[in-house]
Amino acid sequence: MAEFSQKRGKQRDEVLGGTVDFLLANARLVLGVGGAAVLGIATLAVKRLIDRATSPRDEDDAKGDSTCLEESWKELSLLKATPRQQARSPPAALSQPVALPAPSPAAPEGPTDTRPQMSPPLSSPAPLCLTFQEKLLAFERDHVTIPAAHVVLAKQLAGDIALELQAYLRNKFPELPFGALVPSGPLYDGLQAGAADRVRLLVPVVLEEGLWSLVPGLDTVARDPRCWAVRRTQLEFRPRGSSPWDRFLVGGYLSSRVLLELLRKALASSVNWPAIGSLLGCLIRPSVASEELLLEVQHERLELTVAVLLVVPAAATEDPLLLAWPLEGLAGNLWLQDWYPAEAARLRALDDRDAGTRRRLLRLLCGVCHGHPALGRLDRCHLSQVVLRLGEAEADWAEAALGEHFLQALEALIDSLAQASLPCHFDPRVNLFVSLRAEEIDDLGFALYSGLQAPEWLL
Repeated sequence: MAEFSQKRGKQRDEVLGGTVDFLLANARLVLGVGGAAVLGIATLAVKRLIDRATSPRDEDDAKGDSTCLEESWKELSLLKATPRQQARSPPAALSQPVALPAPSPAAPEGPTDTRPQMSPPLSSPAPLCLTFQEKLLAFERDHVTIPAAHVVLAKQLAGDIALELQAYLRNKFPELPFGALVPSGPLYDGLQAGAADRVRLLVPVVLEEGLWSLVPGLDTVARDPRCWAVRRTQLEFRPRGSSPWDRFLVGGYLSSRVLLELLRKALASSVNWPAIGSLLGCLIRPSVASEELLLEVQHERLELTVAVLLVVPAAATEDPLLLAWPLEGLAGNLWLQDWYPAEAARLRALDDRDAGTRRRLLRLLCGVCHGHPALGRLDRCHLSQVVLRLGEAEADWAEAALGEHFLQALEALIDSLAQASLPCHFDPRVNLFVSLRAEEIDDLGFALYSGLQAPEWLL
């Protein structure tokens, strides 16, 4: 009897599931995007309630209930699988001024009051409802755009810190040939999104020509396409110890982890930051909580974060720029390939070709994600790759299409999160979501899907 009841319940679930799938697949054609989203949410909610009422509860139910909310964004993202036929147009009620009520009809005739009437107080005009495009431009003006005076001051502080740190490294480690420290990053490429973006302070590791070679990460035991190994060569002619960098070798490879620890200890305990800050008119403190090498700079007019990055510069045009980055596991001693210079150069070239707004879109996405508690895991690299993909595919990049491209970027991120894969624009073998855990992907996907239904809430 129990088997018959279980079989009958299973058949009922299959019929119900087929009905739900049919409704979700055809709702968009009948109701449009907004109506389909509402119907999808309601249908899934009813389906889960029926499942709970008709299915015997076991130990897995409690676990399933806690994850049903996160799973729904993946299921409802299927509603957007069909391509858009036309650009979104805001509802008339949101794009037109609010009409004032018509005057009431005259009162029936009767005894009139000849006393002077007090005129009603003048009320302020009703505010007009803004379109999403207008709200997006207002968010850009208020939260993304940086005053020109602050940009100049930030560049000056970063340059002065670079000079002071370079002098310290030469005095502290005279045997190590560090190159000239170069401030760079979004602030210097017109990509700064508010005060949250960091200034990149590159510390070049100058290697001797002919003694070192680069090995792709796929050819190492880590099998990681994001990384490269820096191998020591010519040991039969130049034995170990003839290069000042040989003291940082691990298994015949230059270890990024050992070099990072050396610089971390120096920045945290050896550099006299109070004296340097007093000289520059600001307060400088190294961040001890982060795995990255960060300097927190506080000036009376702005706050700034400087990321100190050890790099192996490209010896030739086709060579990658490698960062010493806190990696885990077998890749701990490898060097991470830095895609930022290629991303910034490609976006600049695309915008220069058609006077487009791709870089403005990237700044807006960075500003939204930096200020959102659930979207902080999406860094500039993730967002740059999505904008590059849209920038190559879409033709119209005028300012009037900025709001539409913003929503397209959200949809592209949702699709990539549903697949747990964001291929690098320059090397499709690299999955930029590989470092995200499953629960982080669910949180990001649900937050983005909720924001796509009401994008004004993200601003």
